[in-house]
Amino acid sequence: MNFVYPSFLFALSAVAIPIIIHLFNFRKFKTVYFSNVRFLKEVREETQAKSKLKNLLVLLARILAIVALVLAFAQPVLPAKNKPLTIGDKTISIFVDNSFSMDAINKNGTLLGDAKKRALEIVAAYKSTDRIQLLTNDFEGKHQRLVNKEEFVQLLDEVKITAATRSLSEIVSRQMDALQHAPTSIKTAYIISDFQKSIVNPSEVKNDTSIRLVMVPLVAAEKSNVYIDTCWFESPVRQYNATEHLHVRIKNVSDKVIENNPIKLFVNNIQKTPASYTLDKQSETEVVLSFVSKEAGLQQCRVEINDYPVTFDDKFYFSFEVSKNIPVLSINGAGLESESTFLNRLFGNDSLFVLKNAAENKLDYSTLSQNKLIVLNELKTISSGLAQELTKFMKAGGSLMVFPAKQSDLVSYKDFLSAVQANYPDHLDTLNTRVDKISVENPIYKDVFDKKTFTATNLDLPKVSEHFVFSKLTQSNEEYLLKLENGDNFLSQYTVGKGKLYLSAVGLQTSFSNFAKHAIFVPTMFKIGMYSQHTTPLFYTIGTDQTIECNNVLTGENVFHIKGINTTFDIIPEHKQLEGKTEISTHNQITDAGNYNLVADKDIITALSFNFNRKESDLRCLSTEELKKQLEAANLSNASVLETSAQSLTQSLAEAEQGTKLWKLFVILTLVFLAIEVALLRFMKA
Repeated sequence: MNFVYPSFLFALSAVAIPIIIHLFNFRKFKTVYFSNVRFLKEVREETQAKSKLKNLLVLLARILAIVALVLAFAQPVLPAKNKPLTIGDKTISIFVDNSFSMDAINKNGTLLGDAKKRALEIVAAYKSTDRIQLLTNDFEGKHQRLVNKEEFVQLLDEVKITAATRSLSEIVSRQMDALQHAPTSIKTAYIISDFQKSIVNPSEVKNDTSIRLVMVPLVAAEKSNVYIDTCWFESPVRQYNATEHLHVRIKNVSDKVIENNPIKLFVNNIQKTPASYTLDKQSETEVVLSFVSKEAGLQQCRVEINDYPVTFDDKFYFSFEVSKNIPVLSINGAGLESESTFLNRLFGNDSLFVLKNAAENKLDYSTLSQNKLIVLNELKTISSGLAQELTKFMKAGGSLMVFPAKQSDLVSYKDFLSAVQANYPDHLDTLNTRVDKISVENPIYKDVFDKKTFTATNLDLPKVSEHFVFSKLTQSNEEYLLKLENGDNFLSQYTVGKGKLYLSAVGLQTSFSNFAKHAIFVPTMFKIGMYSQHTTPLFYTIGTDQTIECNNVLTGENVFHIKGINTTFDIIPEHKQLEGKTEISTHNQITDAGNYNLVADKDIITALSFNFNRKESDLRCLSTEELKKQLEAANLSNASVLETSAQSLTQSLAEAEQGTKLWKLFVILTLVFLAIEVALLRFMKA
């Protein structure tokens, strides 16, 4: 037992008052009248015995009344089990989960409504002088301060369902930021949530023993959902008038079997390729939707399914761009008699490509960024200015194909290639050899051959008369496409920024090899050209604040706008211009899933698609016992689980925080002992 005001115990010295009264007041003699002397001794003995007992009982009643009254003023408290008594002003933080999963139903209504009720019950267990923080998944600025009980109730009324979702570690970290700077020493953080398995990560929660964590789990009546998880294309680039294969992943997190449910694909609001899917309980599947891109330009799409009652994840938005042609620039060496016949035949006769030729001494550097693929066709020297522009071109997402000249200035090649962390030609080898291996797992050859490796015994591969041997300084960024019999790389691929560098060991002249005349030359260069298109993400996720990149640079007073399609939504996002490109940040201003346009000066720059975070789609939650076990496994000694019941949390929290108060009991005992004293004096005959 502890006392809220132990200083009042000094009043127990008042017990001496009835003792003193007993010693002096009850010694008074009383006159006893009797008629017969023979009864004198008997009356005296009987009177003394009854008087002594009565006096002792009255004394005991008075002592107990004083003791009970003093203890009532000292306010005795029985602390909760294994918890010390907390006395003084307190600071608390209450997180109310307002994510999509809290729209589920339990016996008290929606989980969000139940969470608000529990939050009010928690607040009611504290004094008016205690300070409180309200926190939600939105992490709003107005929720970063401590308020009183009245302000807390007002803020709580404004809480609505949101698309944002936070992990347990993020929530606790934000609560600790507010509590650590609080002036009080008694700090408690409450988390009211359904504790979905997808967000609970106690192993990443910081264990601060000065702040007590209390988990308040809520349970939905039904936990079933079927949703679209994500989608992707088989090919990394979109082609005009070509068949596209869209993969859609659908998940079933329920105990129901889904049979022949429809799935719909809309491209620019036109329905394509209706299909259906079947799902076993607690499983997932992939549905492949095929369609033809018959229009060039921006394509804004969505995939739909039907599911109830959770519907926020039944639509998935994505967008892409289909280019009618791909601009290719061939920079030809000054020593060449003419432009490359092989490149002209390949790119010039295909409507997908638009080929331009330029001599290295008549090159306009400002036009380089207008191309998707640049081919260095046997340049003897790569000047520092050209090297700088080509590096910028690749980092912005362009592709560069390098065919070295036989009399190349290897120093200039070394300076350029080593600067982008690629191997460079070291010397010319005149050994007759042949291509021996193809990397069929690379996207360049993935759908060209069926077998993973090929040798001269089963495939006629290019023959090589002489080739450049490359340095071995860089291997982590190098990926071979074609390899020679002696192990040297014949064609290599490197990643430079967001672009690609393709480095050939030979030029296109037949004195090097028959590569330009070989059948493998066409699919190699065609795929390199096709994959040179800079692909943007199909979609972004709301709440993650991803950076959007575009190659447009604003001039003058123009600004970017993100506008909704067929809606009045319009925001001006933050943008930064870096190295010829622009980075755009929405700072979580987009809260609704859908398709949007990025606009600058009334021109549509690109299409953007945003989807809700699928973490909330998996409604599987931790039970109370599972939550306790995870907290114990993470050694969170300051964390506990408060089980909700039909009764209010106010009383149980008050007992947990302040213990069981006994002062009312002792007030009652004081009155009882005083009543006993009165009864003894009035009714007991001495």
